[in-house]
Amino acid sequence: MFKKLKEWISVQLVKNPGRMVLAGILLFNIVFFFIASGIISALSLKGTESMSFIEAAFCTITMILDPGCISFVVSDIGTAGVTITIVCVVIVVVGMISFTGAVIGYVTNYISNFIENANAGKRKLYLSNHFVLINWNSRASEIVNDMLYTEKKQRVVVLVPDRKQEIEKEIEERLADTIAQENKAVMEKYKDLGYFARKRAIRKNRFKRNVTVLVREGDVFSSKQLRDIALDKARSIIVLEGDINGSSCKYETAERKNEMGKGNSLTVKTLMQVADITAAESSADNQRIIVEITDVWTWDIVSKIIKAKQVEGKCNIIPVRVNEVLGQILSQFCLMPELNAVYSELFSNKGAEFYSEQYDGDENEIDFVKNYYKEHNHALPVTIMEKDNKRFAYYLCDSYKDVYKKSSAKPFDYPVELKKEYWLEQRKVIILGHNSKSKFIMDGFEAFSREWKRGDEEIVDILVVDNKESLEKMNYYKEYPFVSKTVQADIYEKDLLCSTIEQYVDEHNGDISILILSDDMVSSDNLDAGALANLVYVRDIIDKKTKENDKFVDKKIDVIVEIINPKHHDIVNSYSIKNVVISNRYISKMVTQISEVEALYDLYNDILSYDEEGAEEYSSKEVYVKKVWRYFETMPTPTTAEVFVRAIFEESIKKDKYGYLNPTIVLGYVKDGKITIFSGDLSRIPVDLKPSDKVILFSPH
Repeated sequence: MFKKLKEWISVQLVKNPGRMVLAGILLFNIVFFFIASGIISALSLKGTESMSFIEAAFCTITMILDPGCISFVVSDIGTAGVTITIVCVVIVVVGMISFTGAVIGYVTNYISNFIENANAGKRKLYLSNHFVLINWNSRASEIVNDMLYTEKKQRVVVLVPDRKQEIEKEIEERLADTIAQENKAVMEKYKDLGYFARKRAIRKNRFKRNVTVLVREGDVFSSKQLRDIALDKARSIIVLEGDINGSSCKYETAERKNEMGKGNSLTVKTLMQVADITAAESSADNQRIIVEITDVWTWDIVSKIIKAKQVEGKCNIIPVRVNEVLGQILSQFCLMPELNAVYSELFSNKGAEFYSEQYDGDENEIDFVKNYYKEHNHALPVTIMEKDNKRFAYYLCDSYKDVYKKSSAKPFDYPVELKKEYWLEQRKVIILGHNSKSKFIMDGFEAFSREWKRGDEEIVDILVVDNKESLEKMNYYKEYPFVSKTVQADIYEKDLLCSTIEQYVDEHNGDISILILSDDMVSSDNLDAGALANLVYVRDIIDKKTKENDKFVDKKIDVIVEIINPKHHDIVNSYSIKNVVISNRYISKMVTQISEVEALYDLYNDILSYDEEGAEEYSSKEVYVKKVWRYFETMPTPTTAEVFVRAIFEESIKKDKYGYLNPTIVLGYVKDGKITIFSGDLSRIPVDLKPSDKVILFSPH
């Protein structure tokens, strides 16, 4: 018996030392109280002859807590005996040490540990319907930031293996910057009002923080720690890929680049753990798992995990191929630079955006649009798509409420004539530099060329200027017939770079896009360095050509600068380049929206990809920016957006001479460089276009 007790105590001292110390303190004090009370009661001093054991115990405790209470036992220290005096003093001293000191010390230490564990994120969270971010990268803070624009309050839990304080600081700075910018815009909007009216308007419309973020540091592969952040009750889980450029050490960056270039096993392990928890019967229904993927190996493994672990109505896994999406976006920006501003609004929770709902109607897409226009004018019915035997309707508007706002369709007589033989003019592009998305950018050009190429003439003409290593890696772009020339030039070879660009500009008429890529495979200290250097060269060439030739128009060259670090945005703007692409933000905004509305994933895929090879002609729909003078047979007269969108839709569903339909939804227009997206009450939006303006269209071709 004694041996078992000894073994049990030995195990508990190792397993729960804190509990054993507390038990020892309490046991010692209980025994001490009983002994002290027994001694005081047994001494039967004058005035305390009839003191019971219970009274003696009370006096013992009061003496320990307050030595002045010794008068309850020794009323006159001068007449008291030496024995009782010593006993009382010993009780007070020992009690203060063993009870007051030990217990207070233990409790103080417990409170300190409680606070420390809370700060370290070791306490179990009791949450539901929240967002969970696992891992961290340069896109993560943008995901959290875009949640500021949602209509409801959001709670976000971030689980990372390290850098908790650094990440908390990054989030706070990003959110604070956005809130400050939005409130600055609010103050600017109401600056002309009277003092009191301005104060009331600002107070009513000020931008408020509606996102609560909890950052936890721990093991992202631990089932317990994932359950501790209530993963099984989360609304959406976002599994982020780590950054190659997360370190300033070039050797560590090279090692990460080598490892992640082969595949991302960490993403696979994390997804397997997350899918196992969310697929359980006890987990919440309709949870979404968005996982970032940047390589083919990871994509292949994730596809197999989806087949094995995805449970309909329980856990839905949505893979986002980051480099492919960004490659498609950047190629589209080169073809139609205005899409940068358009997508910046449409792919975010700010301003006009896409909404989706399950649609139970059985009419075709054309009838759906016609019927919707009969009773609504606050939203644009974009399309209908089908997935898993379910139909989904998509709308463009400011708020979900706008989808249901009704208004009687007014008859209109607005003749509009579209060029049935409309064809896009050849796109000329200069690409400076490279990054991990280079192949996907070229694939985007190839898909566009496949849809719009007519005869032997290429619809795209591209010059690539890059260093030797990168050109060799892409085999000098030989597989892409629309790449007319490649030039080997290092970033430090200024004369060669500038002369190459200048020569191409001189040899080609019409609009030219210059895409400056930022290498995302370098250390954090070198991020955007090459892109900024190329920007200086290009700006110098434009300024030089403008001074030398009055006919050289700066606006015919669209410079698209990709940057990774948002902090460099102001530097680019200082060089009068307005078309800045913070590529990571697009992925972040899309991930945020998909995590809220899963059906948007299919719409974004359709928008960003042109018709696949072998697909039915004009099977996918894209967003186009088309010049007014080329798109219309005759100039449209001034009208409202309500009439304009209906008239063009009616005209676009008439078959051309080849028997094709091209149902088109007008999303807005570009006038004097300013983008206007149609949202809100369309009857109040004026449309007065000039030949040099452009229209923003959602159509198959």
